[in-house]
Amino acid sequence: MRNVKSVVIGLFSGALLLLGATNYKILNRYPVPGTGGWDYVEIDAAARRLYISHATQVEVLDADSGKVVGSIPDTPGVHGIAIASAFKHGFTSNGKENKVSMFDPKTLELIKKIDVGKGPDGIYYDPASKRIFTNNHGSHDISAIDASTGEVVGTVKAEGDGEQAVIGKDGLIYVNSENTAEVVVFDPKSLEVKHRFPIGVAETPTGLAYDAKTNRLFIGCRKEPKMVVMDAATGKVITSFPIGSGVDFAGFDPAARLIFFSCGDGTLSVFHEKSADQYEDAGAIKTQASAKTMAFDPKTKKVFLPAAEYSETPATDPSKRPTRTMKPGTFVVLVVGKG
Repeated sequence: MRNVKSVVIGLFSGALLLLGATNYKILNRYPVPGTGGWDYVEIDAAARRLYISHATQVEVLDADSGKVVGSIPDTPGVHGIAIASAFKHGFTSNGKENKVSMFDPKTLELIKKIDVGKGPDGIYYDPASKRIFTNNHGSHDISAIDASTGEVVGTVKAEGDGEQAVIGKDGLIYVNSENTAEVVVFDPKSLEVKHRFPIGVAETPTGLAYDAKTNRLFIGCRKEPKMVVMDAATGKVITSFPIGSGVDFAGFDPAARLIFFSCGDGTLSVFHEKSADQYEDAGAIKTQASAKTMAFDPKTKKVFLPAAEYSETPATDPSKRPTRTMKPGTFVVLVVGKG
């Protein structure tokens, strides 16, 4: 009887968890000035600041109120932001000038600019090696920067265009290679590539999340839109599920064991990790078209997604795409959480 009771309680708890996952909704909208494009959004959970890439500058908002607290100018073609709190330094990847801006997170003032590879896109910090890394799409490599001094210390021969990256429990860094449809695994200290794991069942991987407990990678792919679950130790594909189109980023809540994929079609795809090899669709959350990137706040469990409304003008040449123009006053950060 006690075993049966335990099973019933377990099933009931699982049902409650999924109910909680589907109870996510848009709680707020933080307006952001300007009409320029954007890419990644980064949260400094301890300092309660949101950093939003915005064409030629970075907007900085209070994560809890949405109040604009400042900006970081002169970041042409900025893609991402990384914070190295231990050194009180922040970094932006400026794709159009092949540089990284190193700034003071407290004052937002520029400290210096750093030459890196061509077309820096994704950027992230590894506390163990005390290094910042930039995924360079123009030179198909990864630049390593000393987070304390801002000096480039080496290059990873990724031979691909890196997107989102995660740090494994083995200390290695796993990065999605968008154009080669694989996960590239490298040592952040030696800068040596250790593995190249082909994804196989889908292409154009962008969003990447990770569960250290099960050692599983959660890969969001754009072509034939899927979440692909991979064993981080072996590269074996465990399973896959359909997701929304236009995915660009992913997040993971280890407490609730929920996996999030932000998709440009206006959905936040959510999955529940039942075990290392068992997963279930927890239901997509309606966001807004263009909300393709996100930041998961480990403190409040909220998800922040930049989005805007666009108008389209048909191209004079039928073979070309229409021109999209952002509508003034529509750029916002959606705040998604449990209602």
